[in-house]
Amino acid sequence: MGFLSSLDIGHSGLSAQRLRMDIISQNIANQDSYNTATGEPYCRQLTVISEKKDFAGILNKYTTRDESTHRRGVYYRANQDKYRMAGAEITAVINDTAPMTPVYDPTNPLADEDGYIYHTNVDNTKEQTDLMAAQRAYEANASAIEVVKAMMTKAADLRTR
Repeated sequence: MGFLSSLDIGHSGLSAQRLRMDIISQNIANQDSYNTATGEPYCRQLTVISEKKDFAGILNKYTTRDESTHRRGVYYRANQDKYRMAGAEITAVINDTAPMTPVYDPTNPLADEDGYIYHTNVDNTKEQTDLMAAQRAYEANASAIEVVKAMMTKAADLRTR
């Protein structure tokens, strides 16, 4: 695994967590929205983060070994770019299935025939907790990138000596 592959993995994690924080911020901003363009209350959105590669494809690719002889012994070419294009990505942004909160207010013009209006399913406590988790994951990816950069600098220093 090369240094550049490590940087790609860290950068994909940063991008995924940034988008996750954007979605959480959108949820917080709309937590008091009773009516959207569709006439429904705002529905909380969640992000689905997954690995960029599918496991079955990787398993099939790397179980076949293509040997070649190297001056230091046998070298398996199938494993040379095992981590290329690895990392995380947002695969979907889905609506939360939690029910909307009904509130009895018959004087509200948005009330249904029973006199209820519906509040969003956004819980500020959950959003703040998710935001802190996304921030910690973002910081972890940034730290990993800094470590790789420090290793690259150290390797370059050692090579010049």
